[in-house]
Parts: sequence; C-alpha cells; structure tokens
Amino acid sequence: MSLSSLKGLLSPTTESEYDVEKDSQDLSTDGESTAIPKPRKKKDTRLIDGRVISDAIIGLSDGMTVPFALTAGLSALGDTKVVVFGGFAELIAGAISMGLGGYLGAKSEEESYHATLKTTRKQTLTDPSSVIETIHNIFTPYDLPQHLITDLTTHLTSSPNLPSFLMTFHHTLPEPSDSRAITCALTIALGYFIGGFVPLLPYFFVGEDEAFLALRWSITMMAIALFVFGYGKTCFVSGWKGRGNVRRGVIGGVQMVLVGGVAAGCAMGLVKGFQALADSKSS
Repeated sequence: MSLSSLKGLLSPTTESEYDVEKDSQDLSTDGESTAIPKPRKKKDTRLIDGRVISDAIIGLSDGMTVPFALTAGLSALGDTKVVVFGGFAELIAGAISMGLGGYLGAKSEEESYHATLKTTRKQTLTDPSSVIETIHNIFTPYDLPQHLITDLTTHLTSSPNLPSFLMTFHHTLPEPSDSRAITCALTIALGYFIGGFVPLLPYFFVGEDEAFLALRWSITMMAIALFVFGYGKTCFVSGWKGRGNVRRGVIGGVQMVLVGGVAAGCAMGLVKGFQALADSKSS
C-alpha cells in the first residue's frame, strides 16, 4: 500500500475519534467526561536523573571559577575581611542568579513542550494527511518492510496515543516533570555555592592581614578541587575504567585547572591595576 493510499484510511469516522475538547477530554455516549489514556511510562531505574547531574555540573563549574577569581582578585588588597565579605556577597548573589536562570530555563522548556503538544494535537485533528506522512517518514530510515510501515501507520493514526508518539519520535521532546523547574534551580544554586565556598574557606583561618597566606592555600585547594572536578566530569561521560578514559580524565582535569587559573590571574591583575591607578592619582 502506497503513502497516497494511506491518506485515504482516515475516514470521517476515524477523524471523529479525535474530536476532543481543547483540554484533551472527549465525551462518551452517556455524556460523562473521560480523559484520553496516556501511554504507560517505564519505571526509571536510574539512581540520579541525568538532567540533575548536568545542572550540578553547570553550578559547580561556574562556582569553581567565578568566586575563585573574585577572591584571588580581592586578595590583592591585603585585607582578609574584604575578601570574606566580598566573596560571600558574590556567592549569595551568584547562587540566586544562577538558580533563577535555571528555574526560568526549565519553565520555558516546560511551556515549549505544552505549546508543541497543543499544536500536535490540533494537527492530528485538522491535517491527518500530513500526520500520515510524518509517521511514514519516521519509520522509513529504518529499512522496515513496506507492509510493516503501512500497518504501523494505520494503527498509530487510529490510536489515542498518537500525539505522545509524535512528541517523542518526531519532535524529540521528553515530557518534563512537574518539579523539574524547582529541582533545576536548587541544584544549580547549591552547586554554585558549594563550588564557590571552597576558595573562600582558607580566609576564615588566618589573621586579618594575612590575605596572601590564605590566597596560597586557596590556590592549592582550588587546583586540587578543579582537577578532581574536571577529571570526574570527563570520566562521568566517557567512563572510569581503561587507560584511554583515565588519560581523557587527566586532560579534562588539567583544562579545568588552566581555566580557573587564567580567570583568577586576570581578576587579580585587574585589581592590582586599579589599585596602582588609585595610588598614582592620590599621590
């Protein structure tokens, strides 16, 4: 059966099966409202959602570079209190900003999904021919027998799960969970705060005028933390075992150390330059 003949399968009776209200409910013969059944979801056996890991990496990577650069720059002033107060202010403001950014991003993703789902449901009602062609195009690259593609297309066009199928295999949009925005915001904010607190920690254990001593300890701690983070982030993606994965992990750790070092050096140089400019003007 050809694609053109498939388009004739959607008779008015078949289309009437999709005559649903905008709120995705249809009326049964006795007038009661019955929700369209949703496809049964497989139970997720993963301990941690991959998106949570991604959010944590975003928060930690920014938290380990930006606050470190700031504390290193403020250390040029030689006052530990300035470093602690300035570092804490940046940590709190940065965590809130990153958290809000993650929340708004996740909410936009959720709104985009529901808008696309609404458009897809409308398309299954108003343009069944294009839906048939879309389903046919989804299966064609897999070299399935033509009769099997025809059977699958015929079945899906009369299935109440058609919008879900199109969202998954045509638009490739996973359904976001209701708590996704909150989880994203908290994960990114917490990751940023934890990552940024590491370079600030040595300043609590030195004297008021020993900012440079704390800076040396901070650089040592951050070099280790950045290397471990870069190594772990790389191996989490590529794998932990094997000589090749270990080599990639080491390269990723060194790259993180270099990025953090360049950021800290630039910040410290800028503060030194501003301080020298201020001293020259005052003299």
